Amino acid sequence: MENPGKRRRRRGRRAPPVLAALDLGTNNCRLLIASPGPNGAMRIVDSFSRVVRLGEGVVGTGLLSEAAMDRTVAALKVCAARIDKAKVDHVRAVATEACRQAANAPALVERVAREAGIALSVISSAEEARLAALGCAPLIGEEFDGALVFDIGGGSTEVIWLKRENGKALITHFASVPLGVMTLSESNGEIGDAARYAAMHADMRARFAAVRRDMERKGGFDEARHHLLGTSGTVTTLAGVVLKLPRYVRAKVDASWHDCADVLKLTGELIAMDRKGRGQIGCIGPERADLIVPGCAIFTAIHDIWPCTRLRVADRGLREGILRELMAEARR
Repeated sequence: MENPGKRRRRRGRRAPPVLAALDLGTNNCRLLIASPGPNGAMRIVDSFSRVVRLGEGVVGTGLLSEAAMDRTVAALKVCAARIDKAKVDHVRAVATEACRQAANAPALVERVAREAGIALSVISSAEEARLAALGCAPLIGEEFDGALVFDIGGGSTEVIWLKRENGKALITHFASVPLGVMTLSESNGEIGDAARYAAMHADMRARFAAVRRDMERKGGFDEARHHLLGTSGTVTTLAGVVLKLPRYVRAKVDASWHDCADVLKLTGELIAMDRKGRGQIGCIGPERADLIVPGCAIFTAIHDIWPCTRLRVADRGLREGILRELMAEARR
């Protein structure tokens, strides 16, 4: 029989805090609610994701459209209800590239506070890269010296060189290229021929080549001792298709390893299809059928410049980075 005194002590123990991270990107609105678990683990309480296409039209106008803001506020009201239901203790909500570019982003921030009760903060590309790296760092392969982390967003692509030193993953170099799947799609229109795709790929390749030249000043990047570590909808979707999943399953995709050659073969097949054909693939669907093409252009350009043989896929990143910081603060 359990000692009554021990039972009373356990009941009196302070419950772990419930924490929430909200990432408002150019294409998606994502919420993750979690509590600290044993040994630095994270216990997921709830999650939510909705395509809002906040950055639609920003490339041409420099402004967030009213329709895009309406979609976004509606999604954030859902997030607010989930946060309230989970009795969250601490929330951090951030917005990224679309809000960095849009002149009327402050109007959205004010509207979100008024209508959804969420304090939204527009973060820099450096802060975005730092948080994404923090969220992905646990997935660096044990047998490697480090990884090239890339986050293909809707409005920008972050590239982070993480090196393992004294048991810790440290950011050696980072860069943000202000083009993502939505901005590339809007700049190039519907990609229906090989020549237009090749031009888009060549543009991204040149941008990443400039990043690599800057990176080399910090030391040589050895592809044999590093692997690619990708996070974002593009790379998780590609992984789901490579794994032949009839529908996306996070538990099978997150932390999965792939030969880059297999992913590159798939990108070639997807580019050759029409939009309808891509949309019929379970892990892609109609919502991603157009955006997966610029995503393929970005991924293949990254591999051209950092030709590692192995890719690890992370269905985690910025939100998990936020939560890890909130957890560290809660322990203080």
